[in-house]
Amino acid sequence: MPVIEHQRFIKAPVEVCFDLARNVDIHTQTTSKTKERAVSGVTEGLLEQGDTVTWEAIHFGIKQRLTAKVTLMEKPHKFVDVMVKGAFRSFVHTHQFIEEAGGTIMIDKFQYKSPFGLIGVVVDKLFLEKYMRAFIVSRAKALKKIAENMD
Repeated sequence: MPVIEHQRFIKAPVEVCFDLARNVDIHTQTTSKTKERAVSGVTEGLLEQGDTVTWEAIHFGIKQRLTAKVTLMEKPHKFVDVMVKGAFRSFVHTHQFIEEAGGTIMIDKFQYKSPFGLIGVVVDKLFLEKYMRAFIVSRAKALKKIAENMD
């Protein structure tokens, strides 16, 4: 099972970073390259524990839907969402926020299992893991830019 971890320092308070990361509207804004949008469940505002959201996006030229549920919420330091339905066999995405002098360290940990057994493992090695890492890094950069440019 691939595990992608990414850390990014953001010059903003932990509460700001935490709320931006769980904001459906900001998620849509930071994933505009894949035309991601919330189509069911919580479709705007802040996600809370127990909430589900269905995202529709274009990945690899194919429109896809994925439903995730927030299973853990420890404000303002951690939340976890898990895939309920979608293209992966499973995934767990842990979002962690550590207060530091002058800002926050945001840590994404994305663990997933590809579908299709052995073929899925090959797909991971060929391109999926690299694609998912780039997606997570791109979103973190966009969150950082928003957080650091707030008044």
